[in-house]
Formats: sequence, C-alpha cells, structure tokens
Amino acid sequence: MKRKNHLQTALKYIILGLLAIIVLLPIYYLLVTTFKSSAEATMAPMALPKSFDFGGYAYAFEKMQYPRAFKNTLVITVCSVAGIVVCASMLGYALNRREERKLSKFTFLFILSGMLFPAQMSVLGLYKLIQGLHMMNQLSAVILINIAANMAYAAFMFKSFVSTIPIELEEAARIDGAGTLRTFWTITFPLMKPIVATIAILNALTLWNDFMTPLYFLQKRENDVLLQEIYRNVGQFSTDWTSLFQMLVLGALPLLLFYLFMQRFIIGGVMSGSVKG
Repeated sequence: MKRKNHLQTALKYIILGLLAIIVLLPIYYLLVTTFKSSAEATMAPMALPKSFDFGGYAYAFEKMQYPRAFKNTLVITVCSVAGIVVCASMLGYALNRREERKLSKFTFLFILSGMLFPAQMSVLGLYKLIQGLHMMNQLSAVILINIAANMAYAAFMFKSFVSTIPIELEEAARIDGAGTLRTFWTITFPLMKPIVATIAILNALTLWNDFMTPLYFLQKRENDVLLQEIYRNVGQFSTDWTSLFQMLVLGALPLLLFYLFMQRFIIGGVMSGSVKG
C-alpha cells in the first residue's frame, strides 16, 4: 500500500512538472529572446544569450512611445474599473435588497441576458452610436463601453455578495436617520472590500489586455494604448520579432506587478461571494 501511494505521488509530481515546463517554456523563450539580436534569435532560439544587453529595451521603449501609451492604458483601465465597481455595486445592492419584487427579478434577468450574446455582435451598433455622439478618438468612449460591457457579471457578483452582509446593520442605520445612499456608502460598501478587490483585479486584467475596443474607437496615435503600439511593430511583409518581444515584456510588466500585489484578494472575494447566508 505504501509503495502504491509513493508511486501515485511520484506520478503526480511528474505530471505537474511537465505541465509547469509547458507553461514556463514560452515565458523563457520570450525573456531570453529580448536579449538577443535577430540573427542570434534565429540561429539558437532556445539558447541563453551570449550577453545580456538591455539596449533593445531602450530602443523598444522609445519606439513605442511608452510613457504616452502607458498613460492612455492606465487612464482607461483605472476609470473603467472605478466605474464598474461604483455602478455594479449599487446595482447589485439594489437587486439583492429588493429581490422579492417582480421588477427587480425582471431587471436582474434582463441584465444577465446580456451575458448570453458575444460582444462582437454589438460592434457595428456601438460604432454608429459613438460616431453619432461625436466621441470617436476619445478615451471617454472606450471607458463608457468598458463599463457597459462588464456591468452584468460584476452586478451578479455583487448581488451574491450582499447576501453575506447582515441586513440588521442597515436597519440600525435607518433608525438613526440615514438614507439609502448614506447607508450604502457608510455601512454596506466598506464591508464589500473582498468582492470589490476581486472585481477590480479581474476587470483590470481584462481591460489592460483589451485590444479590439481601442482599435475600433481610437484611431489617432496620440490616443493609442500599449497593445496598439505593439501591433504597429507587426508589418505587412516583415516583423522585427526581437523588438516585438521587448515591447510585449514592457506592456505586460505593470500588469504582472499589479497581479502579484493583489492576487491574495481574489480567493477571499470569490469564496465570500459564493456563500449565501
């Protein structure tokens, strides 16, 4: 029996090791290629570089106009996430505390129905709408679209999480004369920190890596985000792969640091939101 358990444990570690190699191999290839010349990357793609030269990063930093692109990406991501958290938290709170009413049930089902259709179906309508509102080439257009597109899932998560907050706290606040908005912002919302962190992290990861929405609605280079600048390095007939890899690392690095700092909040928020008490 012990021998069988040892074999099973060894087999598990072997499988996990192989999976780790499969996951880490592309990352290794990406990082080592950033320190190579085009000729060296072609001759020995998986070998370590002969010398670690950071000059390619400086060239990529300048070529993709990193500070401007980073600022645009940061503004869109932060404003979109803030809008999603504020609007979805209020919506989820209202739907949960009024869920016995038919109008609330209908509203909740109507909002969830938006998750049944792929976002690509609405591109043409959104394009005509943004063009009609004269908001083309404006960061605010992308921000509003991001908020609307991610509202349904966030509201669903907030609605589930509100069930874990004792309603007696809100009743006590109302007895003291607090209105609905004051009760929500001073009593309920501070208790939503786990799910707020979860929604913020998941949406930040998604919106930072969003390429299609800025591509459709931001057509001037001064409004480009990081992924658009990286895409500019892809030519019609040729591509400078070494510069492209360095741009990919520069584009993903802020997101990686953000995720490493905030990942501890994800499991707590999801688990708390899944318990209905």
